[in-house]
Amino acid sequence: MRISTFFYTIKQGFINIFRNKWFSLASIATIGACLFLFGLFFAIIENFQHIVKTAQEGVSITVMFEEGLADERIQEIGQMIEKRTEVSKVVFVSADEAWEGFKEDYLKGYADGFPDNPLENSSHYEVYLNDVSMQPALVTYLEGVTGVRDVNRSEITASTLTGVNALIAYISVGIIAILFAVSIFLISNTVTIGISVRKEEISIMKYIGATDFFVRSPFVIEGMLIGVIGALIPVGIIYVLYNKVIEYIMVKFSVLARLLSFLPVEEIFRTLLPISIIMGVGIGFLGSITTVRKHLRV
Repeated sequence: MRISTFFYTIKQGFINIFRNKWFSLASIATIGACLFLFGLFFAIIENFQHIVKTAQEGVSITVMFEEGLADERIQEIGQMIEKRTEVSKVVFVSADEAWEGFKEDYLKGYADGFPDNPLENSSHYEVYLNDVSMQPALVTYLEGVTGVRDVNRSEITASTLTGVNALIAYISVGIIAILFAVSIFLISNTVTIGISVRKEEISIMKYIGATDFFVRSPFVIEGMLIGVIGALIPVGIIYVLYNKVIEYIMVKFSVLARLLSFLPVEEIFRTLLPISIIMGVGIGFLGSITTVRKHLRV
């Protein structure tokens, strides 16, 4: 493509937007509404995933040792556990630390009647996972390690968090697919109207030898520009709303705020902004190219 043709195509794409301004506004509003909903769901889902991940970080497996096991073997077991891909962190808790923690959590200063440490053989490893769905595989491995007496875990917690993660993933894919399909359908109709309005002009261009690519390109550029505009507007609105909603929750629902940890707006939009722009451009491109391919018959 020559440079003059390239700039002509870009110029015609902009001209088409203003020439069919009502249809362009309708397309921008449609894409904007779809991506606004997508942005809201994205922010909610990201925060849910963050909350679930935070909960996962507090779930651990307790690895108990056989009585009289040598310190060297205990260290070897710790090193073996750290090398596992499922493991994010391993913490060794000595018998004295276990007793101090038990007194603080349950006895509340009434431990004077215990001159000796009743948890003398309770030293253990607390193993934290990268993903709780990996817990069964790790437990099976640990139960086969020589020197390990018992492996304590919470199967209900692990299965619940795994199910929540899967549900969030399915919802995310479903929402994205629906909004993407709706947006392509609506912008396709808008481009169809634009082609009908300019059908005589397109016919003349074809008769004087213009290629299909030359005729189609302005419509594709138009669709992509509409997609970009339709993506930036809702993203800006969500950026402002997100901060205000978080501030409102922190003030009005202080108890809930202590239990939940929300992601900062910068972290959300580090991902949301490029995804929205890519989706907007993709919707505009696909909507335009498929419509032109179907209806550009002169």
